Amino acid sequence: MSENGTQMVRTGGVRLSYRSWGAEEGVPVVLLHCLGEDGEDWRGPLISGLAGAHPVHALDLRGHGGSDWPGSYGMDDFVGDLRGFLDELGIDKAILVGHSFGSVVAYLFAQEYPERVVRLVLEETGAMRPVRPPQEVPEPPPGAPLFDWEVKVQWTRQRNDPDPRWWDRLPAITAPTLLVGGGDRSHLPQEDLRLMADRIPQARVLTIDGAGHLVHEARPMEFTRAVLDFLAES
Repeated sequence: MSENGTQMVRTGGVRLSYRSWGAEEGVPVVLLHCLGEDGEDWRGPLISGLAGAHPVHALDLRGHGGSDWPGSYGMDDFVGDLRGFLDELGIDKAILVGHSFGSVVAYLFAQEYPERVVRLVLEETGAMRPVRPPQEVPEPPPGAPLFDWEVKVQWTRQRNDPDPRWWDRLPAITAPTLLVGGGDRSHLPQEDLRLMADRIPQARVLTIDGAGHLVHEARPMEFTRAVLDFLAES
């Protein structure tokens, strides 16, 4: 373990950094951050609320934080990393909680490996359908990068013209799923969450009005309660 509490695993030739907290028993929870952040973004009430009953792992996605920045950032790369991470930690089944970009990784994984996902929480997720008009591929900001800007470049291209299977295979998700929206202060169309919930067999939408895109930061206690209540359902 490093001085800042991170650990490393290697999967598919890529080193992935992560942090762990919580119980030794229980269904593991894996937290997946948004674009430009890392596992530290999750510190707060959610970790405290989960750690009493679950092992909790916050992963730095490739191109972020202490994980490798390999330059290849297709969504299949991220899904493969998550599968390898679970395998390396000996986790057969997990609860996945993802925010924004991380939530897309989570639900694409749940499509591909439905038997490995016990429950799924998607905070301010994106519906992977073509964006019209397409977003422009941005130039990097000045200064030292906080994450590999190539992730943003490749994500924008995939967001504009996504693989149709990412939308078509939403019904393949078998885990009970909670989609959390931030209401009218979010830049994401909240109707997209409802459309996704209609396609996922056991899904529903919870809106935390006024929270915006960063629900777990703007309304940490409400978000934590929503997640814990969802996980406690039989």
